[in-house]
Amino acid sequence: MHILITNDDGIHAIGLKTLVNAALKNGHSVLVAAPSQQCSANSQHITLSRPLLVNPVKWEGVLAYAIDGTPSDCARLAPCLDDKKIDICISGINRGENTGAGIYYSGTVAAARDAAMMYIPAISVSLMFGGTESGLQRIAEFAIQMAEKVVNQKFPRCGVLNINGPKGDPSTWKAPVICPLSSAYFLDTYQKRVSPLGQMYFWLGQEGNEADTIHMEEHAPGTDAYMLSQGHITLTMLSEYSTVNELLK
Repeated sequence: MHILITNDDGIHAIGLKTLVNAALKNGHSVLVAAPSQQCSANSQHITLSRPLLVNPVKWEGVLAYAIDGTPSDCARLAPCLDDKKIDICISGINRGENTGAGIYYSGTVAAARDAAMMYIPAISVSLMFGGTESGLQRIAEFAIQMAEKVVNQKFPRCGVLNINGPKGDPSTWKAPVICPLSSAYFLDTYQKRVSPLGQMYFWLGQEGNEADTIHMEEHAPGTDAYMLSQGHITLTMLSEYSTVNELLK
């Protein structure tokens, strides 16, 4: 396969590098088109008001570009960067899970969805906060295996296969499960503050590390976020027109 690999954490993110290495290890060719900087929570934002600067990145065995745009920009621009047909797009591996309402904000999922809109089969991949280096390698291997399995299947129009890996060591992970998207929504609030010059400003979430700033309603049992919290790799088809069962049959 010729795989487009992108993300929203930026071209130097460890998750992207791990995914590229897993693809190369399995004998696939890779095109990397990723943001030049961190672009989390950009959703499906595309750049309209200025040109996109594209810089080649030295990467042995890989055609790679850093793009000063959003994840969606990267996915949309990728076919212009390589004459070779892209067989599938994998976006990730995101630092932190993308489940429930999180998918609507996620740049990782957005990049995959933009690829899908161009009729390129697309997978988004994330690892839960608290994931380990070995967990990152395991979910990368799993994502490539799934890509090999579904690349020739008919994806639903604009459909994205969303994969999440749990936290902790992979030896403790439970079996992968197919599950629906949680409908839980964010409960974060804004902290009001005043600058020394009297200017009012706000910070989203609470103090602490990144994993502690995200607060959601309770996830219903059996949904992606719930099963992920129970230690399962989760697979969810982000489309109203199909299910993972139909894709994998």
